[in-house]
Amino acid sequence: MKVLANDGVSKSGVEALEKGGFEVITTKVAQDQLVSYINENKIDVLLVRSATKVRKDLIDACESIKVVGRGGVGMDNIDVDYARSKGISVINTPAASSQSVAELVFAHLYGGVRFLYDANRNMPLEGETKFGQLKKAYAGGQELRGKTIGIIGLGRIGVETAKIALGAGMKVIAADKFVDKADVIVDFFNGQSIKVEIKTQPLEEVYKEADFISLHVPAQKEYVIGKKELNIMKEGVGIINASRGGVIDEVALVEALDNGKVAFAGLDVFENEPTPAVKVLMHPKISLTPHIGAATNEAQDRIGTELAEQIISILKSETV
Repeated sequence: MKVLANDGVSKSGVEALEKGGFEVITTKVAQDQLVSYINENKIDVLLVRSATKVRKDLIDACESIKVVGRGGVGMDNIDVDYARSKGISVINTPAASSQSVAELVFAHLYGGVRFLYDANRNMPLEGETKFGQLKKAYAGGQELRGKTIGIIGLGRIGVETAKIALGAGMKVIAADKFVDKADVIVDFFNGQSIKVEIKTQPLEEVYKEADFISLHVPAQKEYVIGKKELNIMKEGVGIINASRGGVIDEVALVEALDNGKVAFAGLDVFENEPTPAVKVLMHPKISLTPHIGAATNEAQDRIGTELAEQIISILKSETV
């Protein structure tokens, strides 16, 4: 059987699939050529990440496809229900990248409270001639310890974010309409651990109380944070979005950054990908990454092997 990993797959994933008797193709096929490539090569399994779209027209046109796998959490680039109605198994790896995304959240947070997003732009340009002025400009940073982080969405990634926050000495509050409470277990290098129960509360309360807000929600039809929500937040709040583009009203966010309501933002995802708005990209108070939340070597290894295990389980059981 043939597997097309159209958006790539880790070496460990390839090895696991090949050991299971699959031929793995890692050729990157353009979206408009995908149907013909799948049919010509009689592909059994299509693996994607966020770039490749698996819509109704592709599903209808490719009868050889038995499994569609998404390396990551969200599956908004796949018509999941329609694929399953056609007898196609649709799988993903919801836990594999959770820690990587959570660590990126804190990369943006630590960079935000110490102005690294701006210092890294200005030091190469003016560090030699205006060192003293820059030192003064970036001298009013904050510590995260003792501050309150509001986590919107207490799923796997939200819980991993809470673990790091607790380790950093932060107070953690959370909102999630599907979760009442969660036990967050923080493991230490020496085998010890602590367990903290976090009870969720109304979204509005989190917005009012949090010093920093981190979003961990799926794609939405409406904004989770718009002008109304920004207005009820604390003055000088920091906002991080490493979940999905389109959950923050970027126009309202830029306005809030300009008037000082929001001190800084960290964005890994954007309303318009892969062409984010220039006002967002050029804003001096936004820390930017190009949708790399899950893109660590460790996460990609976990994603690859987890996909391989699921594929082997599904297809080998069908042949028994």
